[in-house]
Amino acid sequence: GLLRLVLICGLFAVPMLPSLAQDYGDTPYVQTPQVVVDKMLELAKVTKNDYLIDLGSGDGRMIITAAKRYGARGFGVDLNKNLVTLANRNAAKMGVAGRAVFYERDLHETDITQADVLTIYLLPEVNLMVRPRILDLKPGTRLVSHDYGFGEWPPDVELIMDAPGKPVGRDQKSKVMYWVVPSRIAGKWVWQDGNSVERFYELQIDQVFQKISGTMSFGGRSAKIEDAVLTGDNLRFTATLEMGGKPVRHEFSGKIVNNAISGEVRRGGAAEAWNATRTELREARMTDLNPGIMAR
Repeated sequence: GLLRLVLICGLFAVPMLPSLAQDYGDTPYVQTPQVVVDKMLELAKVTKNDYLIDLGSGDGRMIITAAKRYGARGFGVDLNKNLVTLANRNAAKMGVAGRAVFYERDLHETDITQADVLTIYLLPEVNLMVRPRILDLKPGTRLVSHDYGFGEWPPDVELIMDAPGKPVGRDQKSKVMYWVVPSRIAGKWVWQDGNSVERFYELQIDQVFQKISGTMSFGGRSAKIEDAVLTGDNLRFTATLEMGGKPVRHEFSGKIVNNAISGEVRRGGAAEAWNATRTELREARMTDLNPGIMAR
């Protein structure tokens, strides 16, 4: 069926969708140019401490390059037995067989929870199939995709680069996109005023993927939060509230762990500890408004 076609994913996607719909036999694969592999790993800021998983690993060059250049570890999966054999042979030739391993396995049956970095070159409809599993990964997991996105989930970084030698497309270009899996922080958060244990700040957050908005209130005054950035489990935003008859800019930054945020707030150049607790949970929107939307 269609799922068997994912053998050409990872580093080996085939954008010729009409022919794929009719060809259930020996599906051709398309090799990602090494310059694109290099850029994907660079965007993901891969280090020796990272564990990578490549869904549809082809000849293994993504994991092998990560192991050889950065000292990282990881594995790739592919449905094509010959490509898996080739990838493991290439890893041995490059001296990284201990850190780069490849398996003949369906990507939909592959446990990806241990990934620090997930690399993907999947067809658009397959992207949407695996997206819920990706969004359930630990916050801060990095994702890099070649050419195709994930529906309405906007990338944190998107670029178009020259891809000399790319065997598909007329313009020898590739699109590379990068995401960080966000914490789910929608809801109501509260914390005490440092000067009065009887007064509380309140923060109401709405979330659509990694994009957040909301309001902060204190002492009967409220203001929209601004410059909000959620990167994995790290949050920062500003809010200007009237205090003592004058506007006071608050700059918040903190780390989210379940229903708690710990960090600092700066007011007028002075910093103090900030510890917020979520008292009401709200569902974050992590699906497309139009279920039929295609990843682009």
